[in-house]
Amino acid sequence: MLTETIGWHTLNETASGTNMGKVRPASLSFETTFWFLYREGCCTGKFENQKNKLSCEMARLQNLLCIFCLVGLSATQDMPYEELVAQIKACPKECRCPPNFARAVYCDNKGLKNLPKIPPYTWYLYLQNNLIETLSSDALQNATQLRWINLNRNRITSEGVGDGLLSSMTNLAHLYMDDNLLSSVPSPLPASLEHLRLSRNRISKIPAGVFVGLEKLSLLDLQGNKLMDDAVTEVSLKGLSNLVQINLAKNQLSKMPLGLPPSTTQLYLDGNNIDKIPAGYFKGLPKVAFLRLNNNKLGSGGVPKDVFNRSSILDLQLSYNQLTEVPLIPSGLEHLHLDHNKITNVNGSNICPVPVDAVDDSLNESAPQLRYLRLDGNEINPPIPRDVITCFRFLRSIVI
Repeated sequence: MLTETIGWHTLNETASGTNMGKVRPASLSFETTFWFLYREGCCTGKFENQKNKLSCEMARLQNLLCIFCLVGLSATQDMPYEELVAQIKACPKECRCPPNFARAVYCDNKGLKNLPKIPPYTWYLYLQNNLIETLSSDALQNATQLRWINLNRNRITSEGVGDGLLSSMTNLAHLYMDDNLLSSVPSPLPASLEHLRLSRNRISKIPAGVFVGLEKLSLLDLQGNKLMDDAVTEVSLKGLSNLVQINLAKNQLSKMPLGLPPSTTQLYLDGNNIDKIPAGYFKGLPKVAFLRLNNNKLGSGGVPKDVFNRSSILDLQLSYNQLTEVPLIPSGLEHLHLDHNKITNVNGSNICPVPVDAVDDSLNESAPQLRYLRLDGNEINPPIPRDVITCFRFLRSIVI
């Protein structure tokens, strides 16, 4: 006899005198489950006295539909049955634990002041938009499998982060603590970390060695804090050997940061007080492709003519500065933002990365690749000189 309980499937089958016992279809291979259920019946039970062939075939068709439902349910579960049951039973009353995404626990927007006890098999934990002030050392001791924690928009202070809490989470890859009250980068951090977001806090200090051993960290977001030049140094950034993106926008920097790893591809420094760039600065950043220096105090006197002439740079943003002339750009640059400066004129001879008369009519890879150019908010009167158009054959948009 075959029986089924909707939701959790229990099979009792006696075939050829052999008792198969209680078996969940999810524990069988797809092929075995498919043939077993197709032949023996599912949902409607086994048909022992079929009146005719047609009714048998109709029953099997119904069983096939049931099989697809069963396979669909199994596919949404990335955890063993016993863990799934334990996870749902342990869901805090303040939170939501969707059965179809059982490894995620949603405790956001609940007005929580303390962390509830988190189920043991949680991978994704959402605690944003609460009133949490502290994270005690044992607050997450039950949730050792955490991969992702969102603690954005709470009231957590540096003093409120328990010693060893974060480093004990050896599977944690994403830690989001934007819009809190941190005064320092939390320490120590787990070696498994890949993304660390700490924007819009009150961070003025990066403890020496805090990033040592974080070889997997590829994204570091520190925008909107209170970092000054002496906080962002080679010592404080040591260990970021595989960093791809670093966001230091809207801090209190007056100089280009030192000690950035050579792996840096995206560098965001908007909204600081930077007024000059050392010659050869980007030689130490051979992979930088996206560079944003909008809303600083850069004048042409503080920007060496060829400092941006690096073949890796694809997107260069220098809006809202004090430039009076266009810096030399690389042939591979695709987007250039020079709006809202003090540039008075632009012509092919001073902006084209190659001699204008050397640019032929063909659109090949050797030609300058610029596609987007912003010059509005300067002291330039239209029209754009023809030699600029001649140089940049790939241009699709010019804003003036």
